[in-house]
Amino acid sequence: MGKKNVVSIEDRIPTLKQERRKKANRRLIFYLSIFFFLISIIVYLQSPLSHVRTIEISGNSFVEDEEVIEESSIEKGMNIWTVNESGTGNAISKNPVIQQAEVKRKLPWTVQISITEFDHVGYVHDDEHHYPVLGNGKVLDELEQTNVNGNGPLLLGFSDEDFLQQMAGELANLSESILQLISEIHWQPSDDNQYKIILYMNDGYMVDSTIRNFADNMSVYPSIVSQLESGSKGIIHIGAGAYFEEFNQAAEEVSDETENGDGNDH
Repeated sequence: MGKKNVVSIEDRIPTLKQERRKKANRRLIFYLSIFFFLISIIVYLQSPLSHVRTIEISGNSFVEDEEVIEESSIEKGMNIWTVNESGTGNAISKNPVIQQAEVKRKLPWTVQISITEFDHVGYVHDDEHHYPVLGNGKVLDELEQTNVNGNGPLLLGFSDEDFLQQMAGELANLSESILQLISEIHWQPSDDNQYKIILYMNDGYMVDSTIRNFADNMSVYPSIVSQLESGSKGIIHIGAGAYFEEFNQAAEEVSDETENGDGNDH
């Protein structure tokens, strides 16, 4: 019996052999790409390319950029991957002016810090200057101003820090539209009510109210004013209930009380 020649399938079908080479080449290119990618990462991490070059800060009005950078402990030239985003944000948030700080890496060499400060709710007055008050009751003594710019009421008579903080917290929860209507807030505590306040409004009315639940109580103010006759001026009492008292009526009551008092003295 004669010997038969064995012919491989690859020789009989050249396209299979060519296809196998292509697969092998693609596999080689894939592994080489991964290799060079890993090499590039190592080079980047070990080179100045991964060092912090830029620190971008946004959202701050009362806190200077330099103060934020100092509290973050981030320095130019440090490796960007050593920046602890959450830990750095918490460290910055310890500043009493800052409510929240978000820190993010922006490759290759930038760190972004987004600041959310406590709301500015008013001013306190001392001698010839005014100082901004934030929603947490913090008074910014370093930012003295000769005049107020109208973006918050003047808080007068708040000699007790605890009551000032409570008032500031209520103002922070007040709607912006109502906050802009308030010109002055006077703390006038009495033996019966330590929380009593008198407001002078930009629309000409006065408000007799209390610090407790002030934000919720004042939400009805626009509705009350809308029901009053045009040109009427007086005191709006807002507390457990709400009612309006015209200035001339209030003056008559004070006059009657004075006359009765004089008669008793005699």
